[in-house]
Amino acid sequence: MREVTGSGYVVAPQVVAVFSKYEGRITSIDVDVGQRVEAGQTIVTLEDESARLAVEQAKAEKVSGALVLEAKEIELEQVRLLFQRAETLAAKQQISTQDLEKAGTAHDTAINALAQARQNLVRSDILLQIAQERADALVVKAPIAGTITQLDAHVGDMVLARIDSVREHQKLLSITDTTTLVIDADVAETNIGGLRPGLPGEAVLDGIPDRPFAIEILKIAPVASLEKGTVTLRLALRDPPDGIRPNMAARIRIAQQAGDTSQ
Repeated sequence: MREVTGSGYVVAPQVVAVFSKYEGRITSIDVDVGQRVEAGQTIVTLEDESARLAVEQAKAEKVSGALVLEAKEIELEQVRLLFQRAETLAAKQQISTQDLEKAGTAHDTAINALAQARQNLVRSDILLQIAQERADALVVKAPIAGTITQLDAHVGDMVLARIDSVREHQKLLSITDTTTLVIDADVAETNIGGLRPGLPGEAVLDGIPDRPFAIEILKIAPVASLEKGTVTLRLALRDPPDGIRPNMAARIRIAQQAGDTSQ
């Protein structure tokens, strides 16, 4: 039996940097480093006066649009009755063809005005939804469940919109899913001939040396390190010790049967 050894670090594959979708000033921070959060939980709240005013304006325009629509419906009904009366009188030759055409034109105009009012109301509703979405987005929620591992935001800070924050590397905080930790460990490239996914082994953390635990190869890096002459293994953890954290140093060993060269 042959033993392959290596060293590496505990890694959290899923780390999410959280940004604000829109700009605003931070009014409250509801989390702290080390705190566990659930997906959808409020973590940071911002304020933007222009976003609030946009919602109020959109609401007012929607109310105004609804009133205009109601007026146009009433107007069309009145014009429709006049047109029907004109048709009746024209059939009895009691009004001229010109008067009938005038009544018909008024009827068509009222129909078009009602259709326009309906379109305007739909438009105002869309604008309200857009304004409300921006205002709602100022309440930043956790995109995943995990632990707050970095907090860069401070109450009173002016935050840029996401597109600018990403460019300036100004995130609000980082959330790490600590329930799916792995180990990335380097082993000498001369040993990979006998390594394959699914092969079990054992790891021990420098910070918790008295609690070794089982590991299993998840995947083998497709490229070796030119500088170090090593290949990185990603290893699943089986019943790791309490207190394990990302970035903790680990030593690993994997036993393999002599002559096993499968990959």
